[in-house]
Amino acid sequence: MDFVQNASDLVDGLMAQPWGQVSASVYETGRLVTLAPWLPGHGERVAFLLAEQRGDGSWGAPDGYGLVPTLSATEALLSTAAQDPAVVPAARSGLRALQHLLRQPPDLPDTPAIDLIVPALVELINAHGHGDPLTAPGMDTTRLDGVKRLLSSGQEPPQKVLHVLEVAGTEAARAGAVRPAPLGTVGASPAATATWLAALAPADATQTHATQTNATLTDAAAAARHHLEAVARRSGGPVPVGLPITVFERGWVLSWLIRAGVPVRVPPEMIADLRTAIRPQGTPAGAGLPADADTTSVALHALALLGVPCDPSSLMTFDTGAHFCTWQGEDGVSVSVNAHVLDALGQYVRVRPAAEAVYGPVMARVGSWLAARQRPDGSWEDRWHASPFYATLSCVLALGEFGGPRHAAPIHRAREWVLANQRADGSWGRWAGGPEETAYAMQILLLSGPEPDERCLKAAWRGCTFLTQEEALSDFTPLWHDKDLYSPTAIVRAAILAALYVAKSSKG
Repeated sequence: MDFVQNASDLVDGLMAQPWGQVSASVYETGRLVTLAPWLPGHGERVAFLLAEQRGDGSWGAPDGYGLVPTLSATEALLSTAAQDPAVVPAARSGLRALQHLLRQPPDLPDTPAIDLIVPALVELINAHGHGDPLTAPGMDTTRLDGVKRLLSSGQEPPQKVLHVLEVAGTEAARAGAVRPAPLGTVGASPAATATWLAALAPADATQTHATQTNATLTDAAAAARHHLEAVARRSGGPVPVGLPITVFERGWVLSWLIRAGVPVRVPPEMIADLRTAIRPQGTPAGAGLPADADTTSVALHALALLGVPCDPSSLMTFDTGAHFCTWQGEDGVSVSVNAHVLDALGQYVRVRPAAEAVYGPVMARVGSWLAARQRPDGSWEDRWHASPFYATLSCVLALGEFGGPRHAAPIHRAREWVLANQRADGSWGRWAGGPEETAYAMQILLLSGPEPDERCLKAAWRGCTFLTQEEALSDFTPLWHDKDLYSPTAIVRAAILAALYVAKSSKG
C-alpha cells in the first residue's frame, strides 16, 4: 500500500468535501421521513430504513444502542404507511421489537439527549394508535417538558438544544427564537432543520414547502431548504446524524496522520482555516454547533503538530477545576476529551517551552485525573464512543507522551488488556473484530509509552494482516456517539492508515 498517496488523497478529500464525510443514520433518516416527505429522496430514505431493519424487527447495535434508531424508524414507517402500505409489515415488526426492548429495558448508553429522544418518540408512536401503547420505564418527561417550555417562551435556547430541536415538535419550534446558521443548518442536524422548516407552515397546511417557491420563503427558510436538499443529495436520500463537522474532521485526520509520522502535504488553505476556527471561547465542530473542548483540543493539537501553534488559552473556558467539560452544562464527563486537552497543552508546551509555567500544573492535574479513571482491567470507557479501544487509545497516547514516567503503570496495564483481547483473526472489537478498533489497538501497542516488546510487535503485525484485507478501508461500522451511532469515515480511514504505517515502520 502506498501510504503517502493514500494519506494525500484522504487530505485532498477533506478539501473536496468540506462539510465532512459521515455515515448515514437510521435515527436521523427516520425523522426526515416523517418531517420532510416533500424532500427529494423520500423513497430512498424509506428503502434505507427497510434495508437496515434486523431480523428481530429492530434497528441498530446491541447493548441498548438499538432503542433510539428502532423508535425513530418504526415511527417513520407508521407515518408513511397510509401512502405506502407495503411498509406496514416492517412497522408492525418494529412495534413488536419495541415492546420487547421496553418491557425489559437494557442499560441505555450515554448518548446525547437520549432522555429527551426516547419519551418524545414514544409519544409520537402512541399517537398513531397501533396496538398497545408503549411505555418507557425509568424515563419521565420532565426535561423534555422543560425544553418545550423554553422554546415556547420565545427565549433563545442554548445552542446545544438546537441539535435535537425535533424532540420539541413543530409547535414549540414555531414559537421559539430559533434561526438557522448562515449555512442554512439548524444545529448541524437534518432533523432539527426539517423541524424548523415544518414549524413555519400553517398548522392546518397539508402541502407546505413542496408547493412553495423560494420567492415566497424567507431568506433563512430558503437557505435551510437548500441545505437540506444538499445534504440529502450527498448520499441519494439517507442523511447523517450531524453535518457539517468540518473543523472536527480536519483536526482529527491531521492529528492521526502526523502523530503517526505519515508523510503528508497539508494544503495551506486548510491550515489557515484551522487557525481561523480557534476562537477565544472555544471551537465548534462545524456550523450550527456550540464550541466544545474536544474540537478545540484536536484543532490545537493538529496546528501544533504542523508547527503552527496557537495559544491554547481558549481551552481554559472548559476547565471545571477538577477536569475539563465538553461544554458548559455537560451532564456527564469524558475521559477522551480530557486526554485530548492533555495532547493540546502538551504539544503546545513542546513547541513553546516557556508556556510550561502556565500549563504544566494543568497538565499534571489532567494526567492524574485520567489515570485515576482507568478501569481495573486496564481499559477506559468514554461517553463519546462505543468502543473502549477508542477511549483507551486516547488516554494512553496522552499519558505516554505528556503524562511523565509516573504514568508508566497505567500504560502497561492498558497494553496487557489489549494483548488479552485480540481475536483469533488478529482483530479487536467490542462486538466483532473490525478495522477501526483494530487500528486503535495496534496504536496502543506501538505508539504509547516505552518501546513495544516482542509480544506487542507480534500482536500488532497480526492486526496489520487483518487491516490489509481489501475491505478494511471501507468497513465503517458506526461506533461514535451522537443521537445515533455514526462513523466519521475520513477520520476512521486516517486512524487505519496511521496504524498500518506505524506497524510497517516497526518492521524496519
